[in-house]
Amino acid sequence: MLSTPLTRRDFLTATSAGGATALLPRALGAADKSPPARWPIGCLNRPWTKWTYDETLDAIKAAGYRSTGLLTPTKVDVFTSSNATPEYLAALKQKIAARGLTVNMTALRVKNGVPLADAIADTRKQLENAHTVGAEFALTFGVDRPEHYEQYFKVMADAAAFAQERKIKLVLKPHGGGSGASDEIVRALKAVGHPNFKIWYDAGNIIYYTGKDPVAELAPIAEHVTGFCAKDCAAQKGDVMIQFGAGKVDFVGVFKKLKSAGFNGPIMVECCKIGATPQETMENARANRVFLEKALAAV
Repeated sequence: MLSTPLTRRDFLTATSAGGATALLPRALGAADKSPPARWPIGCLNRPWTKWTYDETLDAIKAAGYRSTGLLTPTKVDVFTSSNATPEYLAALKQKIAARGLTVNMTALRVKNGVPLADAIADTRKQLENAHTVGAEFALTFGVDRPEHYEQYFKVMADAAAFAQERKIKLVLKPHGGGSGASDEIVRALKAVGHPNFKIWYDAGNIIYYTGKDPVAELAPIAEHVTGFCAKDCAAQKGDVMIQFGAGKVDFVGVFKKLKSAGFNGPIMVECCKIGATPQETMENARANRVFLEKALAAV
Protein backbone atom coordinates (compact mmCIF):
# COMPACT_ATOMS: atom_id res chain seq x y z
CA MET A 1 0.00 0.00 0.00
CA LEU A 2 1.27 3.48 -0.83
CA SER A 3 2.09 5.63 2.17
CA THR A 4 -0.02 8.75 2.75
CA PRO A 5 1.47 11.71 0.85
CA LEU A 6 1.90 15.19 2.20
CA THR A 7 -0.88 17.32 0.72
CA ARG A 8 -1.26 21.05 0.15
CA ARG A 9 -3.74 21.16 3.04
CA ASP A 10 -1.08 19.64 5.31
CA PHE A 11 1.30 22.42 4.31
CA LEU A 12 -1.33 25.12 4.88
CA THR A 13 -2.13 23.72 8.31
CA ALA A 14 1.54 23.47 9.19
CA THR A 15 2.24 27.02 8.07
CA SER A 16 -0.58 28.44 10.19
CA ALA A 17 0.73 26.40 13.13
CA GLY A 18 4.18 27.91 12.93
CA GLY A 19 5.84 27.07 9.65
CA ALA A 20 7.01 23.93 7.87
CA THR A 21 8.75 22.67 11.03
CA ALA A 22 5.30 21.95 12.43
CA LEU A 23 5.20 19.03 10.02
CA LEU A 24 7.88 17.25 12.04
CA PRO A 25 6.70 14.50 14.41
CA ARG A 26 5.43 15.97 17.71
CA ALA A 27 7.69 13.61 19.66
CA LEU A 28 10.77 15.42 18.39
CA GLY A 29 12.02 18.25 20.58
CA ALA A 30 13.80 21.27 19.22
CA ALA A 31 17.18 19.83 20.18
CA ASP A 32 16.41 16.60 18.29
CA LYS A 33 15.70 18.23 14.92
CA SER A 34 18.39 17.74 12.33
CA PRO A 35 19.05 20.52 9.80
CA PRO A 36 16.69 20.47 6.80
CA ALA A 37 17.97 18.98 3.57
CA ARG A 38 19.63 21.57 1.30
CA TRP A 39 19.35 20.08 -2.17
CA PRO A 40 19.19 22.43 -5.17
CA ILE A 41 15.85 22.51 -7.00
CA GLY A 42 15.85 23.08 -10.75
CA CYS A 43 13.28 22.78 -13.52
CA LEU A 44 13.14 20.78 -16.74
CA ASN A 45 11.64 22.10 -19.98
CA ARG A 46 8.84 19.56 -20.38
CA PRO A 47 5.85 21.76 -19.35
CA TRP A 48 6.59 24.37 -22.06
CA THR A 49 7.22 22.29 -25.20
CA LYS A 50 4.35 23.89 -27.12
CA TRP A 51 6.03 27.29 -26.78
CA THR A 52 9.44 28.53 -27.87
CA TYR A 53 12.54 27.68 -25.89
CA ASP A 54 13.11 31.38 -25.22
CA GLU A 55 9.69 31.51 -23.57
CA THR A 56 10.56 28.33 -21.68
CA LEU A 57 13.77 29.76 -20.26
CA ASP A 58 12.08 33.05 -19.35
CA ALA A 59 9.37 31.13 -17.50
CA ILE A 60 11.84 28.90 -15.65
CA LYS A 61 13.77 31.94 -14.46
CA ALA A 62 10.59 33.80 -13.49
CA ALA A 63 9.46 30.77 -11.47
CA GLY A 64 12.53 31.18 -9.27
CA TYR A 65 14.76 28.41 -10.55
CA ARG A 66 18.49 28.75 -11.12
CA SER A 67 19.15 25.54 -13.04
CA THR A 68 17.44 23.75 -15.88
CA GLY A 69 17.67 20.47 -17.75
CA LEU A 70 17.24 19.50 -21.38
CA LEU A 71 14.68 16.72 -21.14
CA THR A 72 12.14 16.98 -23.95
CA PRO A 73 13.33 17.97 -27.46
CA THR A 74 11.00 19.61 -29.97
CA LYS A 75 11.00 19.98 -33.75
CA VAL A 76 12.89 23.23 -33.31
CA ASP A 77 15.15 22.36 -30.40
CA VAL A 78 17.00 19.06 -30.62
CA PHE A 79 19.14 19.89 -27.56
CA THR A 80 22.10 17.48 -27.36
CA SER A 81 20.79 14.94 -29.87
CA SER A 82 23.41 13.46 -32.19
CA ASN A 83 22.24 15.69 -35.06
CA ALA A 84 22.81 18.94 -33.18
CA THR A 85 25.25 21.22 -34.98
CA PRO A 86 28.11 23.11 -33.28
CA GLU A 87 26.38 26.39 -34.15
CA TYR A 88 23.12 25.26 -32.57
CA LEU A 89 24.87 24.05 -29.39
CA ALA A 90 26.75 27.34 -29.04
CA ALA A 91 23.52 29.32 -29.40
CA LEU A 92 21.74 27.01 -26.94
CA LYS A 93 24.45 27.45 -24.33
CA GLN A 94 24.33 31.22 -24.79
CA LYS A 95 20.54 31.36 -24.40
CA ILE A 96 20.70 29.54 -21.09
CA ALA A 97 23.58 31.61 -19.75
CA ALA A 98 21.88 34.86 -20.78
CA ARG A 99 19.12 34.14 -18.24
CA GLY A 100 21.63 33.48 -15.48
CA LEU A 101 20.70 29.79 -15.53
CA THR A 102 22.92 26.74 -15.58
CA VAL A 103 22.18 23.45 -17.33
CA ASN A 104 22.87 20.42 -15.17
CA MET A 105 21.20 17.59 -17.09
CA THR A 106 20.45 16.45 -20.62
CA ALA A 107 18.54 13.43 -21.90
CA LEU A 108 20.32 10.59 -23.64
CA ARG A 109 18.26 8.59 -26.13
CA VAL A 110 19.76 5.29 -27.20
CA LYS A 111 18.98 3.88 -30.62
CA ASN A 112 17.49 0.39 -30.59
CA GLY A 113 17.28 -2.01 -33.51
CA VAL A 114 20.54 -0.81 -35.08
CA PRO A 115 23.98 -2.50 -35.07
CA LEU A 116 25.83 -2.21 -31.76
CA ALA A 117 28.61 -0.09 -33.26
CA ASP A 118 26.07 2.40 -34.62
CA ALA A 119 24.26 2.64 -31.28
CA ILE A 120 27.54 3.27 -29.46
CA ALA A 121 28.67 5.90 -31.97
CA ASP A 122 25.35 7.77 -31.75
CA THR A 123 25.40 7.67 -27.94
CA ARG A 124 28.97 8.93 -27.82
CA LYS A 125 28.03 11.84 -30.08
CA GLN A 126 25.23 12.78 -27.70
CA LEU A 127 27.67 12.71 -24.80
CA GLU A 128 30.10 14.92 -26.69
CA ASN A 129 27.27 17.39 -27.21
CA ALA A 130 26.37 17.18 -23.53
CA HIS A 131 29.96 18.05 -22.69
CA THR A 132 29.81 21.01 -25.07
CA VAL A 133 26.84 22.59 -23.28
CA GLY A 134 28.31 21.83 -19.86
CA ALA A 135 25.81 19.26 -18.60
CA GLU A 136 26.86 17.44 -15.43
CA PHE A 137 24.43 14.53 -15.89
CA ALA A 138 23.30 12.52 -18.93
CA LEU A 139 20.00 10.77 -18.28
CA THR A 140 18.90 7.57 -20.00
CA PHE A 141 15.42 6.08 -19.86
CA GLY A 142 16.30 2.41 -20.22
CA VAL A 143 14.53 0.26 -22.78
CA ASP A 144 11.07 -1.28 -22.91
CA ARG A 145 11.56 -4.51 -24.83
CA PRO A 146 13.47 -7.47 -23.36
CA GLU A 147 15.02 -8.22 -26.76
CA HIS A 148 16.82 -4.86 -26.54
CA TYR A 149 18.17 -5.29 -23.01
CA GLU A 150 21.47 -7.03 -23.81
CA GLN A 151 22.60 -4.47 -26.39
CA TYR A 152 21.40 -1.56 -24.29
CA PHE A 153 23.53 -2.70 -21.36
CA LYS A 154 26.57 -2.94 -23.66
CA VAL A 155 25.93 0.56 -24.96
CA MET A 156 25.59 1.86 -21.40
CA ALA A 157 28.82 0.18 -20.28
CA ASP A 158 30.66 1.96 -23.07
CA ALA A 159 28.80 5.23 -22.42
CA ALA A 160 29.59 5.15 -18.69
CA ALA A 161 33.32 5.04 -19.37
CA PHE A 162 33.11 7.55 -22.22
CA ALA A 163 31.08 9.96 -20.06
CA GLN A 164 33.40 9.62 -17.09
CA GLU A 165 36.33 10.75 -19.23
CA ARG A 166 34.34 13.93 -19.90
CA LYS A 167 33.29 14.37 -16.25
CA ILE A 168 29.67 13.56 -17.06
CA LYS A 169 27.64 11.34 -14.72
CA LEU A 170 25.54 8.75 -16.52
CA VAL A 171 22.22 8.09 -14.79
CA LEU A 172 19.18 5.84 -15.30
CA LYS A 173 15.63 7.06 -14.76
CA PRO A 174 12.78 4.70 -13.75
CA HIS A 175 10.72 4.48 -16.93
CA GLY A 176 9.06 1.09 -17.19
CA GLY A 177 10.40 -2.01 -18.94
CA GLY A 178 14.05 -2.58 -18.03
CA SER A 179 13.93 0.29 -15.52
CA GLY A 180 10.46 -0.16 -14.11
CA ALA A 181 11.06 -0.48 -10.37
CA SER A 182 13.82 -1.49 -7.97
CA ASP A 183 14.16 -5.12 -9.15
CA GLU A 184 14.65 -4.10 -12.77
CA ILE A 185 16.92 -1.19 -11.82
CA VAL A 186 19.17 -3.40 -9.69
CA ARG A 187 19.49 -5.83 -12.61
CA ALA A 188 20.41 -2.94 -14.93
CA LEU A 189 23.08 -1.66 -12.54
CA LYS A 190 24.61 -5.12 -12.30
CA ALA A 191 24.45 -5.73 -16.05
CA VAL A 192 26.21 -2.45 -16.88
CA GLY A 193 28.69 -2.94 -14.08
CA HIS A 194 30.33 0.49 -14.14
CA PRO A 195 30.67 2.91 -11.18
CA ASN A 196 29.64 5.83 -13.41
CA PHE A 197 26.18 4.36 -13.99
CA LYS A 198 23.83 5.54 -11.23
CA ILE A 199 20.13 6.42 -10.74
CA TRP A 200 18.02 9.54 -11.02
CA TYR A 201 14.97 8.50 -9.02
CA ASP A 202 11.46 9.35 -10.20
CA ALA A 203 8.83 8.54 -7.58
CA GLY A 204 5.99 9.57 -9.88
CA ASN A 205 7.17 7.16 -12.56
CA ILE A 206 7.27 4.31 -10.05
CA ILE A 207 3.54 4.84 -9.54
CA TYR A 208 2.82 5.53 -13.22
CA TYR A 209 4.58 2.45 -14.62
CA THR A 210 4.26 -0.08 -11.79
CA GLY A 211 1.69 1.09 -9.24
CA LYS A 212 4.20 0.34 -6.47
CA ASP A 213 5.10 2.42 -3.42
CA PRO A 214 7.98 4.78 -4.31
CA VAL A 215 9.22 4.89 -0.71
CA ALA A 216 9.42 1.11 -0.43
CA GLU A 217 11.03 0.81 -3.87
CA LEU A 218 13.87 3.07 -2.74
CA ALA A 219 15.18 0.61 -0.14
CA PRO A 220 17.36 -1.56 -2.46
CA ILE A 221 18.64 1.34 -4.57
CA ALA A 222 18.76 4.53 -2.46
CA GLU A 223 22.55 4.43 -2.10
CA HIS A 224 22.87 4.62 -5.90
CA VAL A 225 20.60 7.66 -6.36
CA THR A 226 22.44 10.84 -7.43
CA GLY A 227 19.50 12.97 -8.64
CA PHE A 228 15.71 13.19 -8.50
CA CYS A 229 13.07 13.95 -11.15
CA ALA A 230 10.06 15.43 -9.34
CA LYS A 231 6.56 14.63 -10.52
CA ASP A 232 3.36 13.47 -8.88
CA CYS A 233 0.95 10.76 -10.04
CA ALA A 234 -2.36 9.57 -8.65
CA ALA A 235 -2.54 6.06 -10.13
CA GLN A 236 -0.84 3.62 -12.46
CA LYS A 237 -0.99 5.11 -15.99
CA GLY A 238 -2.50 8.24 -14.47
CA ASP A 239 -1.83 11.86 -15.41
CA VAL A 240 1.58 13.23 -14.35
CA MET A 241 1.14 16.80 -15.59
CA ILE A 242 -0.40 17.78 -12.27
CA GLN A 243 0.43 19.87 -9.25
CA PHE A 244 2.40 18.29 -6.43
CA GLY A 245 0.09 17.12 -3.67
CA ALA A 246 -2.64 16.13 -6.12
CA GLY A 247 -1.24 12.61 -6.50
CA LYS A 248 0.02 9.82 -4.24
CA VAL A 249 3.75 10.54 -4.07
CA ASP A 250 4.86 10.90 -0.46
CA PHE A 251 7.58 13.46 -1.14
CA VAL A 252 8.57 13.81 2.52
CA GLY A 253 8.83 10.03 2.88
CA VAL A 254 10.94 9.77 -0.28
CA PHE A 255 13.23 12.61 0.79
CA LYS A 256 13.68 11.14 4.26
CA LYS A 257 14.74 7.83 2.73
CA LEU A 258 17.16 9.59 0.37
CA LYS A 259 18.60 11.69 3.20
CA SER A 260 19.24 8.59 5.31
CA ALA A 261 21.13 7.09 2.37
CA GLY A 262 23.38 10.15 2.09
CA PHE A 263 21.78 11.64 -1.02
CA ASN A 264 23.24 15.02 -1.96
CA GLY A 265 22.11 15.62 -5.54
CA PRO A 266 19.81 17.96 -7.44
CA ILE A 267 16.02 17.82 -7.54
CA MET A 268 14.58 18.70 -10.93
CA VAL A 269 10.90 19.56 -11.35
CA GLU A 270 9.73 17.67 -14.43
CA CYS A 271 6.00 18.27 -14.38
CA CYS A 272 3.27 20.68 -13.40
CA LYS A 273 -0.20 21.47 -14.68
CA ILE A 274 0.16 23.01 -18.14
CA GLY A 275 -1.70 26.30 -18.35
CA ALA A 276 -3.12 28.16 -21.32
CA THR A 277 -0.06 30.40 -21.46
CA PRO A 278 3.64 30.19 -20.58
CA GLN A 279 2.91 32.61 -17.71
CA GLU A 280 0.16 30.44 -16.24
CA THR A 281 2.39 27.38 -16.55
CA MET A 282 5.19 29.32 -14.88
CA GLU A 283 2.97 30.02 -11.88
CA ASN A 284 2.23 26.31 -11.57
CA ALA A 285 5.94 25.48 -11.80
CA ARG A 286 6.65 28.06 -9.11
CA ALA A 287 3.99 26.52 -6.85
CA ASN A 288 5.61 23.10 -7.27
CA ARG A 289 8.99 24.57 -6.32
CA VAL A 290 7.51 26.04 -3.15
CA PHE A 291 5.85 22.69 -2.39
CA LEU A 292 9.22 20.95 -2.60
CA GLU A 293 10.93 23.55 -0.46
CA LYS A 294 8.33 22.99 2.27
CA ALA A 295 8.71 19.22 1.93
CA LEU A 296 12.47 19.52 2.36
CA ALA A 297 11.96 21.70 5.44
CA ALA A 298 9.99 18.81 6.93
CA VAL A 299 12.77 16.27 6.34
